[in-house]
Amino acid sequence: MPVSAVPPLAAMAAFYFSYFAFQGLFGPFWSLYLESLAFSPLQISILMSLSTLARIVSPVFWGWQSDRSGKRRAIIFWTSFAAVACFLLVVWQRSFWGMFATLALGFFFWAAALPLAEATTSQLTRSQPGRYSRIRVWGSIGFVCLASSGGYLLEWLSLASLPWLLCVLLALVVLAGWTVPEVAPEKRSRHQDSMLDTLRQPRVVALFACCFLLAFGMGPYYNFYSLGLKEAGYDKAATGWLWSVGVLAEIVVFWQMPRLMARFSLERLMLASLLVSAARFALIASLLAVPALAVLAQLGHAFTFGVHHAASVGLIHRLFSEQQQARGQGLYTVASFGIGGSLGGLLGGALWQHGGVALTFGISTVAALLGAAVCLKWLRPQPAGH
Repeated sequence: MPVSAVPPLAAMAAFYFSYFAFQGLFGPFWSLYLESLAFSPLQISILMSLSTLARIVSPVFWGWQSDRSGKRRAIIFWTSFAAVACFLLVVWQRSFWGMFATLALGFFFWAAALPLAEATTSQLTRSQPGRYSRIRVWGSIGFVCLASSGGYLLEWLSLASLPWLLCVLLALVVLAGWTVPEVAPEKRSRHQDSMLDTLRQPRVVALFACCFLLAFGMGPYYNFYSLGLKEAGYDKAATGWLWSVGVLAEIVVFWQMPRLMARFSLERLMLASLLVSAARFALIASLLAVPALAVLAQLGHAFTFGVHHAASVGLIHRLFSEQQQARGQGLYTVASFGIGGSLGGLLGGALWQHGGVALTFGISTVAALLGAAVCLKWLRPQPAGH
């Protein structure tokens, strides 16, 4: 099918679906595959961290390449193609260092595409506030589809088939990347700020600080929430259901973002995401054993990820020029999912043995409240339309 035959927003929706479908299968099950190869817990933790570490290095490098060349689509396609090639090599790896090298290279290419896709979708939807979220929601749908069905699929095919299944999903990312439209940035104004000037603006610094602090608070959630549920007496079925509640809440709020953005400014949505996240982390820290409150805390994921991510992407599109969009989105990935999530997860690991869920998620609560204070002081939430 010619690229021009695919509507631009449909192409972006397909990209998000396939990209996060890969993540939905990789995240829950890759550690089990590594365990089946007799890797030690330490080796597994190192190999699992490579996807997060790649988000610190890759987005900046590829975002700079994209803004310099103006060819986002080509980079999305070829880095996705390179990721498939690396994961085909992963299939035959049995040694730790062989697995480390191929995964590190594969994730360096895999992590390149998403910030560029975010920049493209933001440009395509800039005249329709909130429309971005209705495209991005297909990523959440893809994640849920594979995370919920992956266990049954692997029981049917065997855990050894996981690398092949991941290659198939990455091949779908390549196909979707082929249809992604090329959105050329406007010509640079003679008096336009440089990237360094943009990054020095107090509002930009405050935005990245908010993103870092919320991701820092979420680091322990991704690493230890299931363990906290187990200690609180929940079985595996209840654990899976509670995780699903969070993602389903995220999907609902993504779909409702056009209405929310029509009523509230991006700054107010950012503040709401931080305050609700603080309340959510506090519930997890203190009342996780109460099922109704555990469900309520998971519903807060609508704000912790859905509202926060949509507001972050919207603010980056507003604060960075057209020629800086890919680097801006890349830096958002670095500050949040990369550095913030990594440091939060590492600190959570250090604190867990001393205070368990109460201490670990207590720190997450403090981080979210600090983010809310930064937002109030330097982002200055205003009514919608300002």
